[in-house]
Amino acid sequence: MNGEIFGFSAARIFAMLRRHWYVLSGSWTRIVELIYWPAVQMIMWGFLTQFLAGKASFVAQAFGVFLAGMMLWDSLFRVQLGVAISFLEEMWARNLGNLFVSPLRPSEFAASVLLMGVLRALVGMIPVSLMAWWFFGFSLYEMGFALAAFFASLTLFGWALGIAVCGLIMRHGLGAESAAWGAMFLILPVAAVYYPVEVLPEWLQAIAWSLPPAYVFEGMRALLIDGVIRGDLLLRAFALNLLYLALGFAAFMGWFEAARRRGLLLGQGE
Repeated sequence: MNGEIFGFSAARIFAMLRRHWYVLSGSWTRIVELIYWPAVQMIMWGFLTQFLAGKASFVAQAFGVFLAGMMLWDSLFRVQLGVAISFLEEMWARNLGNLFVSPLRPSEFAASVLLMGVLRALVGMIPVSLMAWWFFGFSLYEMGFALAAFFASLTLFGWALGIAVCGLIMRHGLGAESAAWGAMFLILPVAAVYYPVEVLPEWLQAIAWSLPPAYVFEGMRALLIDGVIRGDLLLRAFALNLLYLALGFAAFMGWFEAARRRGLLLGQGE
């Protein structure tokens, strides 16, 4: 029988189990991914529950604020993910080497995936925003010019993080691919999407105010709840975005040069 029970070999099953365990235990990115998804969810909903517990008057306005927050957050996520996916598609096709032996410059490649990230986000966001109006009678476009400013600011941050993630994957290979999906959710608890920054502990508030999305979502709530456009918050968000975008490009170019010197551009793929 060779240790088989009902046609199943315990030895073969255990061998495959060991194979996947070695893959998991040998990659810190995979281990972190397993831990931080439930951790992010627990922290975010914990802060949201804490905020709502003392804000009974807020409940009447919560529907529109939460729905707008969700759609703006998703647009940010889709920009960042769109940048990363456009880059990953070249890696999956083993096309990076072909691209970079052509006259295409790394900066031109980066610009193309950034623009593709915006297109992907718009393709997803516009139909969903119309569905929100159709199903729930909530129009995101009632925010007017402020909506364009919010979207532009979130786009810049999505670009900054997305292009940095592209460089990270280029340098470390597809073992770091999970960063494309997980990087944005790492900042979700401190992005103030569903609750104000003041709900966070003081040490987390300092982190939140160092991130442009916190200013955008605080500005969104000020507009939807108080009818006030906080230009000061938008200006601070844009100033931080320029800093993060410069850092993101620097990281991409640095990791690109490191990958090029090590010959990694030709050996990456599925």
